[in-house]
Amino acid sequence: MKILVLNGPNLNMLGIREPDIYGKRTYADLETYIHNAAEEFGAEVEIFQSNYEGELVTHIQNAYGKVDGIIINAAAYTHTSVAILDAIKAVAIPTIEVHLSDIQQRESFRHLSYISMVAQQTICGMGFEGYREAIRLLCM
Repeated sequence: MKILVLNGPNLNMLGIREPDIYGKRTYADLETYIHNAAEEFGAEVEIFQSNYEGELVTHIQNAYGKVDGIIINAAAYTHTSVAILDAIKAVAIPTIEVHLSDIQQRESFRHLSYISMVAQQTICGMGFEGYREAIRLLCM
């Protein structure tokens, strides 16, 4: 099982940005956690983070025919990016959406997720564990 893990804007600031919401662990800690979870389920992961919407779209498009699943935390683009939605629809790769915090318990503008319109599942509020659960679900 080959999985592409995409992380959107500001996730590179984990441990610095709003630690009361996102915790004190860093993005490097998240990458290590994802690699360990993938190993647990016998999956191979490629992890990519970008603050640029177009780079995320390009990675989704380039995944066509190369990966078995996508895990995406589009961060702020979750609520604004029709381009990411369309890219996921275009490649038709099973996709699971992950958010560290529970977006439904936050500001009202965060309640809309374009990604959830095509994702097989959305996992919110589980912190790093949400990525492990997403890997588990894709490997089932």
